Amino acid sequence: MPDIEVLDSTIHYGDTGSGTPIVFLHGNPASSHIWRNVLPYVGSGRLLTPDLIGMGRSGKPELDYSFADHARYLDAWFDALGLDRVILVGHDWGGALAFDWASRHPERVLGIAFLESIVKPMAWEDVTPQARERSQLIRTPGAGEDLVLEQNLFVRQAFTGGVLTPVGDVDLQTYLAPYPTPESRRPLLAWARQLPLGGEPAELITRINRYDDWLGRSADVPKLLITFEGSPTLLIGAKLAEWCAANIAALEIVDGGEAGHHAPEDRPKEIGTEISAWVDRHALR
Repeated sequence: MPDIEVLDSTIHYGDTGSGTPIVFLHGNPASSHIWRNVLPYVGSGRLLTPDLIGMGRSGKPELDYSFADHARYLDAWFDALGLDRVILVGHDWGGALAFDWASRHPERVLGIAFLESIVKPMAWEDVTPQARERSQLIRTPGAGEDLVLEQNLFVRQAFTGGVLTPVGDVDLQTYLAPYPTPESRRPLLAWARQLPLGGEPAELITRINRYDDWLGRSADVPKLLITFEGSPTLLIGAKLAEWCAANIAALEIVDGGEAGHHAPEDRPKEIGTEISAWVDRHALR
């Protein structure tokens, strides 16, 4: 897996196969490792799996790690590789970054598949009481630092509680390895504090509204939403899936089965197979 210089740092990424570029974008607190079991089912294409800046084996420059920071480094990575006419696949924040990039580079996008992604601003009542309590704790100065930076619970909880089947020790250590110190975990805390809840953070809400506008107008770009069931950790339930159906143009929705929020760990075969079938239905490769 190569590294490439972008701006003042480096992005680490997987790059296998050839043909149409299919870019897989992970979320928080994952890395490109989350796609390892999905890729074998996707079929032909140039399969690209970057680690977001500050995450996985990518560099960790001095940043606030805002959404805008992530988008800026991702833009530079796309441009450094000269990627054009791409298929985007996003999970969690990776879906939001995919929507954002596509809305700003519509001529370079063939299609977007997403799962468990941030599709719209949310009110506090839109999330479960457990998620509300956790988000408020993480946003509290001092308490959030203790939970994410000092106790280092965020990654462990994601891949033991945010999945139906906890990942094995080897994979858990792969997820933990990039974050050996409290300082190295700051990107995780920054992401967790940016969930668009209750109208904050305002600059990100504005950005999400902009890509939502594009998602509603881009009838020429096929889109796929894979939904799941069976876990209280899921972000996109029936109500939000209905919103997607009503507000995202050219959208197909398929059921991926039972999974937790980090669904690529629970349902890699179903995810890869559904993406492959959707790509072929639309002759995208």
